[in-house]
Amino acid sequence: MIKNNGLNKKIITIVLIAAVLLFFTIVGWQVLKPMIDMAKEPQRFRTFMENKGLFGLLIFFAANVMQVVIAVIPGGPFEIAAGYAYGTLGGTLLCDVSMTVGSLIAFLLGRKFGKKIMKLFFSEKEIDSMNFLTTTPKSEKIIFLFFLIPGTPKDLLSYAVGLTDMPIMLWIVLTATARFPSILLSAMSGSALGTGKYEIFAAVSLVIIVLGAIGNRLYNKWQMKKGEKTDGNSEIDSGTERKR
Repeated sequence: MIKNNGLNKKIITIVLIAAVLLFFTIVGWQVLKPMIDMAKEPQRFRTFMENKGLFGLLIFFAANVMQVVIAVIPGGPFEIAAGYAYGTLGGTLLCDVSMTVGSLIAFLLGRKFGKKIMKLFFSEKEIDSMNFLTTTPKSEKIIFLFFLIPGTPKDLLSYAVGLTDMPIMLWIVLTATARFPSILLSAMSGSALGTGKYEIFAAVSLVIIVLGAIGNRLYNKWQMKKGEKTDGNSEIDSGTERKR
């Protein structure tokens, strides 16, 4: 009887994961791909938003949530396009809220399905690189820093943090505040492009590229250093007691 219950749980888990994947595939095909194509052409994107009004805003919001959840889709074009269409402040707030919702969904999926759901979007090596995660004041600061600087795998982190015991409200506050500066820069570049201030667009874009390169470099060096200390044998601690 116990064996049957265990088998039934595995079957239910597989079915749920398959359903989630199917849902993401359908949404991605019907909504996300056209939105990505438009986001790469800011003028076309702004025209679409002006014509669709509130409906266009809701479509963009949903697409931006999905690009975080699906994980393999870059969010940069969305942030620039939002700044182009809604200005620096409006574009920043729109992207920050929608990407926070996407990060929350990824967090909850990671917590519910564990590494099974992560394997749909990430390699085994990428998942194993998150083994350092625990929930302590020190690790919370590290996670905040990784979300603050451009060039780090924020979507992967969103899923992986779900495997820890970090409280949901803390996660929402952390990701919303840490993402804000980099989103602001991207929206600022899009707004400058939309108003014809090409020198500002070029300057901000250069800052984003440099910060992204530095952030990626620092993250990779930190991972290598961490890997040397643990020899790659540590496991993600999903039951760590919070230390306060």
